[in-house]
Amino acid sequence: MSMRKTQVYLPAADLRALHGVARRTGRGMADLVREAVRTVWLRAEPEGPVALCRGVLRGTSSEHDAAFDEV
Repeated sequence: MSMRKTQVYLPAADLRALHGVARRTGRGMADLVREAVRTVWLRAEPEGPVALCRGVLRGTSSEHDAAFDEV
């Protein structure tokens, strides 16, 4: 996989916390940042029946009929 170097500015507290996670997990900071970017920002769009529900889920499965209530 070809990679290109970039810079990211983080608040000091976040940087310290990221260093701690890297130490505890034995992973590099760059690896943790790449994983976070892929997980949060580059995740694949849902397809199929899963795609019917996008956004924040509200309520419980026992309240599923409420989705069809008139507003």
